[in-house]
Amino acid sequence: MVAGLALLLSACATTRSATPAPASVALDDYSYIIGAGDNLSVQVWRNPELSMSVPVRPDGKISAPLVEELLVQGRTPVQVAREIEKALGKYVRDPVVTVIVTNFVGPYTEQIRVVGEAAKPQALPFKQKMTVLDVMIAVGGLTDFAAGNDATILRTSEGNKQYSVRLKDLIKRGDVSANVEMRPGDILIIPQSWF
Repeated sequence: MVAGLALLLSACATTRSATPAPASVALDDYSYIIGAGDNLSVQVWRNPELSMSVPVRPDGKISAPLVEELLVQGRTPVQVAREIEKALGKYVRDPVVTVIVTNFVGPYTEQIRVVGEAAKPQALPFKQKMTVLDVMIAVGGLTDFAAGNDATILRTSEGNKQYSVRLKDLIKRGDVSANVEMRPGDILIIPQSWF
């Protein structure tokens, strides 16, 4: 009986094969990439009738005056502005276009996803210098059943490499040394505690 209980407990023990997540990641050259669901403010200098606010459709395209359809998903606002200038150049002499993102969602490949025992699991738009603490605040913290110190970050930008994070130490104990930076496309996995 005792041997069986010891075997059961050892089977339930978590094994940490993931290395601890690095505290910071270098993303100094990061540029926001437009995704479906974003809203864009398109301003055409000296042509207010061509200026407008436009949503990015689920297919990643926008429609604007004199520009029937333009694929914008996966591009930066500056790249989109140059594409619109090129399209408008057929109708307007020397157009100058500025594109400003006014509602951020970002492409799915760059969203931070939180799954498992978060109070409100969800996908969040990535923001530069975003940390795991920022993510946990956005999802409302851990549930009562979370194994917070067994959480992992699946880093898609590094070929799905897994890193361990100590969410319980960070949130419940205030250990800021457990706070780490996120990267675009990270998936935070929070398992359920067995006990």
